[in-house]
Amino acid sequence: MLLTFCKLLAKLPLPLLQALGWLLGWLVWWGSAHHRKVLRSNLTQSAIAKNSMDYTRLLRSSIPEHGIAATELLAHWMRPIPELLALVHEKTGWEHVEAALKTERPIIFVSPHLGALEMVGVCVAGLIPKKLAPLYRPPKQAYLEPLMIYSRSRSGAEPAPANASGVRVLLKTLKQGGVAYLLPDQAPGGGEGVWAPFFGRPAYTMTLLSKLVKSSNAIILPCYVERLGIGKGYRFHVQPFVGELNGDNEHDATVLNQNLEDLIRQVPAQYFWSYSRYKHPAGAPLPPDAV
Repeated sequence: MLLTFCKLLAKLPLPLLQALGWLLGWLVWWGSAHHRKVLRSNLTQSAIAKNSMDYTRLLRSSIPEHGIAATELLAHWMRPIPELLALVHEKTGWEHVEAALKTERPIIFVSPHLGALEMVGVCVAGLIPKKLAPLYRPPKQAYLEPLMIYSRSRSGAEPAPANASGVRVLLKTLKQGGVAYLLPDQAPGGGEGVWAPFFGRPAYTMTLLSKLVKSSNAIILPCYVERLGIGKGYRFHVQPFVGELNGDNEHDATVLNQNLEDLIRQVPAQYFWSYSRYKHPAGAPLPPDAV
C-alpha cells in the first residue's frame, strides 16, 4: 500500500517535488530546535564560512536544500533508472571512471551525504557496465525498508542489508571485478570504526572501506551528484582519491575524511549538516577529546 502510494507521489513533476521540499526545509527549521542546533553547530565546526556574512549566506542556502533532498528522494527511489539518468545533464571527471574501467579492477564509489545522494546510486547502476552490489542500511522506520529495497533492486541486483552477511556479498562482488557504492560519512556501529578528524573534530569513521580495498584491490572514486536548482537537473562529479591507504585504521580513516571534506567544500550548501556526525555510538570508545 505504501509502496503504491509513494510510486504515485514520485510521478509528480520534479520541480513541484523540489519546490515542496524548499518549503519543507524552512518548516522543519522553524519547527525543530534540535534540527537548528545540530545544523548550526556542524556548519560552524566546519569553518567553511570565513566570516559572518558567508556563514549567514551558507546557512540560509542550506536550510531549504535539506527539504529538497527529502522530497526529491521519492522520485529517485521510485522512477525508472533511464528516466532519472536523463536528468543528469553533465558528468565531470568522467575520464577517471573510464581509466578505472580500463584496468578491469573493481571500483568503489564513495560519497558523503551531499547533493542528491540517491542519484549517485542511480548513476553507478545505470552508467557503469559492472555488476553492482547494492547495500542498504535498514532504516529506523521499518515501513521505509520496502521502499529502499525496491529502489536498490531496479538494476536487477539483489540488495543486501549493511550487516555481516551483506558485507560478504559486497566483497564477493568486488573480488569478481564488480562495483560498490558507499556513504562513508555515516557513523558506524561501535567496534566498526575509529575516531578520525572530520572538519577538525573527531568523528567516528568506518574502517570498512580500508578492509574492502585491502581484500579486493579496488579503485576508490570519490563522487557526488550536484543539484543544479529547482527543475534544472543534476551534474555527476567524479574525482580521483587523494592519498594512500596503508592498512592503519586511524591513518586510513583520516585520509578518507579528507577526501570527503574536499567534496563537501565544493557545494557546502548541499551537505546534510543536520546529521549528528559527531555522535558517540554505543560500544565505541570515547573520542580523543573526551579522554
